Amino acid sequence: MSDSHIEYKLWNYTPSTAGGVIGAIVFFILTFFHSWRLVKNRTWFCIPFVIGGLFEAIGYAARAAAHTDTESKTPYIIQSVLILVAPILFAASIYMVLGRLILRTESESLSVIRPRWVTVIFVTGDILCFFIQSGGAGMLVQADDQSGVKRGENIILGGLILQILCFGFFVVVAGIWHKRMSAMETPAARTGLIPWRRYISLLYVASVCISIRNACRVVEYAMGRDAYLLTHEWPMYIYDFLLMATALGVCLSWYDPNIKRGAKLDIEMRG
Repeated sequence: MSDSHIEYKLWNYTPSTAGGVIGAIVFFILTFFHSWRLVKNRTWFCIPFVIGGLFEAIGYAARAAAHTDTESKTPYIIQSVLILVAPILFAASIYMVLGRLILRTESESLSVIRPRWVTVIFVTGDILCFFIQSGGAGMLVQADDQSGVKRGENIILGGLILQILCFGFFVVVAGIWHKRMSAMETPAARTGLIPWRRYISLLYVASVCISIRNACRVVEYAMGRDAYLLTHEWPMYIYDFLLMATALGVCLSWYDPNIKRGAKLDIEMRG
């Protein structure tokens, strides 16, 4: 087949109005509760949760809008980019939560990476993944030949793989700290002011949801546009919508006013 000009086919199916509306409503509700708890407890480092939730909600609303016009690029681009990159923002706040837990339990010596660098290293990696994936998505929908389509898919795939590697390293760092804290809990942790055991368990739940979602997205793009995952809509609602809604719901627990006190070593707005 020649690599001449092609018309990029936006959808391999007609997106469901009901699915898009339900997805948008669920994420708008979750984002509302995140926003309310964010302002109430002034835990500004969790702002990426709110932005990510808005991205998801707008993305699913765009899917619903595309039901009656599958030829329009605007709703397709909106949902492709926003739903793809939203979990990167969830991960950014999760990284900062671990840094805060380490600081508030005064257990810096038990972490393989200093709390300051936990945030810097992993959020920097997140930003890189964000630009790679959003750039690949933009390139994909603007492609006018087969090589352009393939290039966009490969860039997205590379960004997803990098995200999996970064997140996997983060889970290892969190796991080592958790193991050491369980063996020799610090005096600050024993006060019970910060229920760190519950928080680290919830962090694992959110991390598993994001990791599974990323792995499924890698399989999706690796299989190609003509494979089952990209020619049927329902799998995306299982491995993306359901898992990300669960992660965002679990992350409502982070808005503990006690977790924000102490040294301000991560990204936080001063109020």
